[in-house]
Amino acid sequence: MPSYTLIWLMAGAILCLMELFLPSAFVAFMMGISAFIVALLSKVGLGSLWLQVAVWLLLSTLLIVFSRRFLQPPRRRKSKIQDASTAETLTEIPAGKTGRVIYEGNSWQARCDDDKLSVAPHHRVYVVRREGTTLIVIPENLVMGSRE
Repeated sequence: MPSYTLIWLMAGAILCLMELFLPSAFVAFMMGISAFIVALLSKVGLGSLWLQVAVWLLLSTLLIVFSRRFLQPPRRRKSKIQDASTAETLTEIPAGKTGRVIYEGNSWQARCDDDKLSVAPHHRVYVVRREGTTLIVIPENLVMGSRE
């Protein structure tokens, strides 16, 4: 029967090669690296198979967690639109549908945040967020009415 060291080396090589052919966001690669470390530890004297498996699982988990922190691109902000910016409707925004607004000098597709509300053309609206290339707006009179 082959030694545990040889088995860990083969497992590490297989896992690292799997990452090459089946990309898994470095999960298989980190598990392969962990297997290589356990192979080294088993050669040095880490004798029990159960202890080797436990060390492999712990190392794999730690390497995966830490590699994700350093290898993932930084998260993008959801929207660059500041809270409660104003815009003006160019066309009517029918209830539950989209219309057009002028925002920062550009025409944008817009939808009312309340699907049951329609907004007439040439009315001021507040931009509450952006979903892709569509602005989500609420009419100014709705906001002003709630402040009174």
